[in-house]
Amino acid sequence: MTALASIDHLLVVPVLLPLATATVLLMLGEQRHTARAVVDVVSTLLGLGVAIALLVHVDTNGPTSAVYLPGNWPVPFGIVLALDRLAALMLVLAGAAGLASLLFSLARWHRAGVHFHPLFQLQLMGLNGAFLTGDLFNLFVFFEVLLAASYGLLLHGGGAARVRTSLHYISINLLASLLFLIGVALLYGVTGTLNMADMAERLPQVPAADRGLLHAGAAILAVAFLAKAGAWPLNAWLAPAYGAASAPVAGLFAILTKVGIYAVLRLWSLCFPDSAGASALYGADALVWGGMATLAFGAVGMLSSQQLGRLASFSVVATSGTLLAAIGFGRPALTAAALFYLASSTLAATAMYLLVELLERARQVETDPPVEVAAGPLPAFFDARSLAVVNLDDQETPLIGRAIPAALAFLGLAFAVGALVIAGLPPLSGFVGKVAMLSALLDGEGAVPGAGPTARWGLFALLIGSGLLSSIALMRVGIRQFWAPQDRPAPHLRIAECVPIGLLLGACMLLVVRGEPVLRYLRDAAESLHRPERYIESVRAAQPVVRMPETGR
Repeated sequence: MTALASIDHLLVVPVLLPLATATVLLMLGEQRHTARAVVDVVSTLLGLGVAIALLVHVDTNGPTSAVYLPGNWPVPFGIVLALDRLAALMLVLAGAAGLASLLFSLARWHRAGVHFHPLFQLQLMGLNGAFLTGDLFNLFVFFEVLLAASYGLLLHGGGAARVRTSLHYISINLLASLLFLIGVALLYGVTGTLNMADMAERLPQVPAADRGLLHAGAAILAVAFLAKAGAWPLNAWLAPAYGAASAPVAGLFAILTKVGIYAVLRLWSLCFPDSAGASALYGADALVWGGMATLAFGAVGMLSSQQLGRLASFSVVATSGTLLAAIGFGRPALTAAALFYLASSTLAATAMYLLVELLERARQVETDPPVEVAAGPLPAFFDARSLAVVNLDDQETPLIGRAIPAALAFLGLAFAVGALVIAGLPPLSGFVGKVAMLSALLDGEGAVPGAGPTARWGLFALLIGSGLLSSIALMRVGIRQFWAPQDRPAPHLRIAECVPIGLLLGACMLLVVRGEPVLRYLRDAAESLHRPERYIESVRAAQPVVRMPETGR
């Protein structure tokens, strides 16, 4: 009991820790850059450690192993934080993307504007709260916290492009938030509760006369989530906004669209499972066909992109489409494979956004005049401009391609690994996720109502076709970046920029090495999602702590 109680209390740490850290960072002031960076890194590292501890705990103790009542009010009247396998996975992904983006920012970006570190922590607070909350109202609150922080972060560094795209980004998200409130109000009017577990328990008893209002509220809420997830045709804002953001901000934004995906998966599997009676699998065909349209749009967008930042943004759109379509089938095997793909693509997209700046810097160095230096031992791998004129043979002929500067070698290897993951090519984690989804689709059971085998074979073909288009787009960028230029000095790289990219891509490789345990964990997560009775029972069974009256002694 003591161990379980300690874990229950640990459940609030991912929300309170970044909030307290943001407060401390504001108190430190804008001039103490080193102190603020240290506090931010330590807090983010602790947050990732807590997320990993919660994931290990939930993997050991069952589908929903911790429920916390922050206000000590009984369910369904008070705030609820609930931990299951899906929430734990999302906490770890948010912590990993946050830590990598923060480390990258320490090279230069964290000083490019005011309040970067407090906004960064508030972003993490909103993300963690959205993944843990068990009621719709606080899901809206945490959505607004992370969106408010993202508005400031998107403008970080200034520039006309960021200001222009941020206005579109803010407008779309404010409209989505309004739809969120309307949908929540309709669902509350029909069910009389905002607690998600309590709502799922009451939905089968909704009278037939109110069923249309229930479905209308769910549809409006879904539009809000799909806009935040970057689903077509609601995603015109995504590529310009993410492409204009600074590298560490874009890296953190790679997890933002997954919040919309998470909300759709959580509420749809909880409120409209097979056992929901007249509302069973409501909206499944819309998720499948909308996801397929989003996947096709993202793949074509990647092929048409000339800038690497926009290409990475369209890869995020394609990922959202893949996940939405796979979720809509309502089959545990396909959902588990989609969750593996979610983890892999999030890590790879974050790494690619960070890599964009380094590759663009490499292209800028190409236009700089060569630096005349005497031949000598190679200095640290971060400043390879000294290689400009020393690569000659006995006839003083340049030995093109004979020696590769370490900085360019790192960039080339990192880009190749990230491209393989995003395109879903062997032998890395993107390939494992896609093969798992293709295998589940070939199974052929449980086709979407109203769609039949057409949807199943359509998604099968799109997964293969989008991989081909992604490969062509990424190969074209790779040729332009690494093959076409010659006699180009290498860019100046810093350890703070290289380490987080290496860690993210290393995590993608670890997903392959530990593929079987990870897939087992995700299969258990998918089973509990599509059979939500355990989640509902755990939340409903949570009781406030009863304090003994004081004796006066």
